[in-house]
Amino acid sequence: MDRDALTIRFWQIAILVTGLAIWQWGYDLRAIAALKPFVPGILDPYFVSKPSEIARGFLKLGCLADRGGTLLVFRPADIGACLSDNPNNLWAALLVTLKNTFWGFVWGTGTGVAAGLVLGRSEMLARIFDPYIVAMNSIPRIALVPLIVLMFGLGDISKIVTAWTVVFFVVFFNTFEGTRAVDRDQIAAARLLGASEWAITRTVVVPSALAWVFAALTPAVSFALIGVIVGEFIGAEFGIGKLIVEAEARASATDMMVAILVLMVVGILLAVGVRKVQAYLLRWQPQFSTQT
Repeated sequence: MDRDALTIRFWQIAILVTGLAIWQWGYDLRAIAALKPFVPGILDPYFVSKPSEIARGFLKLGCLADRGGTLLVFRPADIGACLSDNPNNLWAALLVTLKNTFWGFVWGTGTGVAAGLVLGRSEMLARIFDPYIVAMNSIPRIALVPLIVLMFGLGDISKIVTAWTVVFFVVFFNTFEGTRAVDRDQIAAARLLGASEWAITRTVVVPSALAWVFAALTPAVSFALIGVIVGEFIGAEFGIGKLIVEAEARASATDMMVAILVLMVVGILLAVGVRKVQAYLLRWQPQFSTQT
């Protein structure tokens, strides 16, 4: 690791430690009259809890500690009993949310890429469907969630459809523009060599548009997660969104912060995963060739 990398890592860790320290002990400084005006009220533990409380809340929600705070890590029987007593425990809720996020992302990406390629390759179809695409895209996806829940119920399907509606347009527009940006000389050369339209799409258009597609996938996977969580807010039997709603009903900032931080970590891992796949599939491009 070179000196610049070490400097960057040092400052990243320093910012994290400083932020956690202010979060943990900053509000206590309000007890000092001279410092009270400089301490933001948002640090009130009633609203954002404290890192130490959030850590304890994580252990309890994850059935890694009992209600008294005693660790259950080496007591698998007690962990199993806790998980069975709470069907929407942290791990079960996370599994449901991730499953729906995955399928919403897959279906949204698949249909978005397909539609983008078809309309990007056909000027006539693009002009026919343009007003309908603009009209559908102008509808805030969040406004559709109650209707989707009404149509598909409180189960997983409504969450997958919600994620699909968010992901589809993000991927579609990037794929559409990437398809239209393909070098026409390359397409003409392929035709001159006798390539069929399918062969041109497979060997010329798709590789050229991949960078555009992957530029949409990193935000799309986050949007898929957002779509699922919003669907769970409106109505769900299980999921992280359901945990947050239940914690809000109890006015438990700790449990809400646990769920939010778990979502943050999941979102980071999903984005990193997409970028790794992007670097592998686009390893022939100069900006990714040194990463593989």
